[in-house]
Amino acid sequence: MPKILILAINPGSTSTKFAVYQDEKPLLVKTLRHSVEEMSKYKNVVDQFDFRKGLIIEALVEEGIDVDSIKHIIGRGGLTYPMESGVYTVNNLMLEHARAGVMGQHASNLGPLLADYIALQIPNAHAYIADPVVTDELEPIARVAGHPKFERVSIFHALNQKAIARLHARKTGHVYEEMNLVVAHLGGGISVGAHKKGRVVDVNNALNGEGPFSPERSGSLPVGQIIEICFSGKYTKDQIQRMVVGEGGYVAYLGTNNALDVQKAAGAGDEKARFIQDALGYQVSKMIGEMVVVLDGNVDAILLTGGLAHNQYLTDFISGKVGFLAPVMVYPGEDELEALAMNALRVARGETRPKEYTGKV
Repeated sequence: MPKILILAINPGSTSTKFAVYQDEKPLLVKTLRHSVEEMSKYKNVVDQFDFRKGLIIEALVEEGIDVDSIKHIIGRGGLTYPMESGVYTVNNLMLEHARAGVMGQHASNLGPLLADYIALQIPNAHAYIADPVVTDELEPIARVAGHPKFERVSIFHALNQKAIARLHARKTGHVYEEMNLVVAHLGGGISVGAHKKGRVVDVNNALNGEGPFSPERSGSLPVGQIIEICFSGKYTKDQIQRMVVGEGGYVAYLGTNNALDVQKAAGAGDEKARFIQDALGYQVSKMIGEMVVVLDGNVDAILLTGGLAHNQYLTDFISGKVGFLAPVMVYPGEDELEALAMNALRVARGETRPKEYTGKV
């Protein structure tokens, strides 16, 4: 059987990650970090397309990858309209909705755009996404926000949460679809999901204002104070949006989105850094408690994952708060590139058929 080459692309808010796989084997894995200053040059996410595209192509050439041999390019799914989990072929409607940011602006919107562009440069190549951030499995009661003009929506790190949940199930000799899990993805954004028998029945909107704050997002803010700021005349809509996404959390309190710098400063005795880091862990712990309640206290395990899960002080802090609720397991980093590549491999081998994005809400 001929070897299958796959390019997986995962644009995040603070990084561009991509990998080339030959079947299950990674040939190249790259993580390019981006500072707040670097990203502040761009008015919106779509404006970053040429910058990120150039970085990927340049790295592939420098590493001597035979780009024309890559026939399957898969990107992280963006903020299009909600869809069920699975692999999707990138089509024009998906590209249109990703560019427009119909459900919000986030770096993941670049996933289908980058995959499509690179696929078009290679003869007979195909572009896909899988388990996008708008994967929606919420139960009806979880959608109720408190006023009929508002509704809670599902925007979270579906790809990594699903991958880590399945990994944990395999490692413990169980089936994901038969388990109840709470999964906390701790990264540039933070999402905490209640996984009930293979479906994420409740999760915070990790993008634009719900749940714990993160290195660059404010999470849930006091609504009354938000209303006052909005009508104060001191800030534009764009400035307030940046307070919520991009310039909140660590950026607002400590002037950096680099969680490792915060961790080092806290460890070196910086009291403010330690306090804000503790506050992040405190908010994550509260959110985990909420999701345990969603699952009626019947939880097989609490899983901590994402880049911030490399910080043992932080994971110990959270474990100390929630360990009485269920066993806590830590899976540092993320399996998103591997998860993307394995989804593309399943399509390439004919084990699954890609779905068609219709944009239906």
